[in-house]
Order: sequence, then C-alpha cells, then structure tokens
Amino acid sequence: MISPIIVALDLERDLALDLAKSLDPNNCRLKVGSQLFTSVGPRVIEELSALGFDVFLDLKFHDIPNTVAQSVKAASNLGVWMLNVHTSGGSTMIKAAKEATTGLVDPPLIIGVTMLTSLSKKDVNEIGIQDISNQALSLASLAKKNSLDGIVCSANDVRRIKELLGKDFITVTPGIRSSNSSKDDQSRVSSARNAIEKGADYLVIGRPITKSTNPMESLDSIIKEIS
Repeated sequence: MISPIIVALDLERDLALDLAKSLDPNNCRLKVGSQLFTSVGPRVIEELSALGFDVFLDLKFHDIPNTVAQSVKAASNLGVWMLNVHTSGGSTMIKAAKEATTGLVDPPLIIGVTMLTSLSKKDVNEIGIQDISNQALSLASLAKKNSLDGIVCSANDVRRIKELLGKDFITVTPGIRSSNSSKDDQSRVSSARNAIEKGADYLVIGRPITKSTNPMESLDSIIKEIS
C-alpha cells in the first residue's frame, strides 16, 4: 500500500526528475503544479509515470464550464491519477469537469480546491469572506453535491468535513510543516501526524522534502511519524 504522501515537485524539470529518481513509487505519489507544467508541458507527466509514479496534476482549473471540461479531458488523456478544479467555479463548472471523464476506462480522481492554505484571515476578509473554515465547509459541500471525489483543504477543516460529508469523501491536505520548520508562504499549517489523526487521506508535502539535503531520508522520517 502506497503511503498517503504526495511530494510536490515545484521545481525545474531536471531537478524534479532527479528527485523523482531518488524516491520510491511505493512510498509516495508526485504532484505536478503550474510551475513545472508551464515550463515543460505534458511530457513531464509521461516521464514521471514512466518511473512508476501516480501523478496528481495540480492546475486548479477555474474557467467557463466548456473550457474546464476540455482541460479535464486533455489531462485525463495524459493518464494522471488525480486532478483538481476550483470549487468556487460553481455547480455548472464542477459538473462539466466531472462529466468530461464519463466513459473513460480509468478516469482520474477529481477533487475541488476549497480555501488555499496560504490564505490568512486578513486575506479572505479582503475578498469578502468572513470565516475561512465555514467557507471551506460550504465549498466542500458543493463539491460533494456535484459528485467530485473529494477536496483540497486545510487540516483544520478535515474533521468537520468528514463528519458532514462522510469518511469516503477524500481530503487532500497541503500546508504540512513540522513544529520547528519554516511556514514559508503558508498560513494554516499542520504537522503530518496531526493531519492524519484528524482524518486526512493524503498529505501534499513540498519544501520539507524537496529542499532537504536528503529528500529520501526526510520522506522516510515523515512516513514513520504518521505510521
């Protein structure tokens, strides 16, 4: 059984591939975000898949329904394991994204982004949102209502979301940091163990592994922490 850790390859292509080659597909999955995908394109998905990894394509699609549907189709044809859309795009867009995978033999999981873990209370107040957690719960409910497989959310919101929407509704948690590490540009962080204890299904971890002097050792340490 693969661990719940998804390593975020927010790196240049050569560094990303070198790191992937040092990791074990039995111990983690990999995330390709906008930085890597924009600089390299679809071939990086093929290269990582050829190394045996499940790939989470983290492009957070958010556009008119037809554009999102066509983007999801294109991503699905790359053979990605999971991809995401912004739930704030609304029901019509979410449905279009899900329906775009109808009929596929092995469709990717589609999850909805709720509130970015980089957002602080001040940030959300500026865009007219008063409570981050309530907004995350509302968006998670919208994702569930429209048949998405799960959501991306802070560890702080996982327990309430699982209680309301069920244990089978997938929660993917970024913003994972140890107590003695830098938050970087994250606001709502959690330790790996705390996130798992709250019920998170997958943990997206980037810099604590990718910036480590020994990424494999750092990954093994986190696996031990959550075991």
